[in-house]
Amino acid sequence: MNFQQLRSVREAVRRAFNLTDVAAALHTSQPGVSRQIRELEDELGVEIFVRAGKRLTGLTAAGERVLPWVEKLLLEAENLQRAGDDFRLGDAGVLSIAATHSQARFALPSAVHDFRATHPQVQLQMHQGSPAQVAQMLLSGVADIGIASHYLAEAPELAALPCYRWSHSVVVPPGHPLLDAPLTLERLAAYPVITYEAGYTGRGSIDDAFTRAGLKPQVVLSAMDADVIKTYVELGLGVGIIAAIAFDEQRDAHLRAIDARQLFAINTTMVGVRRGSLLRRYAYDFITVFAPHLTREVVEQAQAAPAGATPAPL
Repeated sequence: MNFQQLRSVREAVRRAFNLTDVAAALHTSQPGVSRQIRELEDELGVEIFVRAGKRLTGLTAAGERVLPWVEKLLLEAENLQRAGDDFRLGDAGVLSIAATHSQARFALPSAVHDFRATHPQVQLQMHQGSPAQVAQMLLSGVADIGIASHYLAEAPELAALPCYRWSHSVVVPPGHPLLDAPLTLERLAAYPVITYEAGYTGRGSIDDAFTRAGLKPQVVLSAMDADVIKTYVELGLGVGIIAAIAFDEQRDAHLRAIDARQLFAINTTMVGVRRGSLLRRYAYDFITVFAPHLTREVVEQAQAAPAGATPAPL
């Protein structure tokens, strides 16, 4: 039994049993992947995968039992490597962070700036995507830390800890009628709306609020990025609904923001890490810089806790 055999099994499941994709991910050949899997099956004396000819189509009952152990062995091997790297490399290395566009653009810059000042030897890699993509990057090992407002707490393999709460704002050009009276969903629904794509930055709470009120807003444009939304609001295409953290009075002096926290549910940004995974020392440092209440002790307790455990309070 060797780690390449275990990686071939894990990647086969992660890549939906497509051996071409598995070979590309492991930088080897498809016949090599098939051989590694067969050798492990022969050694264990059971078939891990269901086959249709030469194709893998699923896991056998034995494979369902074997897979968690494969994942655990590989995770512990990664932890061992990170522990060695901490002693061998100290504060030098690579930290991979996956975040939604809004978090990367508006919430993270100050934390990145402060972290770089104290950890100049750490190379930061920033990956952006939807909350679901952020969760997947964590699960696949592409990212060490994930930051998003949704989905992270839904994956049992991830420990999700609350960082901060945030609300939405409505952005309009100066002199817009919505500035003249208290904001309501009814008044807002009377205008074309520009807001986030489904799955991004609290779009679900926006839709839920209108649905509960029996209203159907005219969403004329949706985007992943608040700066894009603000651009089209400035052009007069509609009123924007964005995360409040995405509005800066000086930078966005050509627009006006109206607090909408009374209309839409408050959202919570979470930091996600894999359960059972040992992070490099500087990774725990970054989390604390971003959210000071999330000390290394708090994060490690969450990583060691069983799935479904109540996260640390905000």
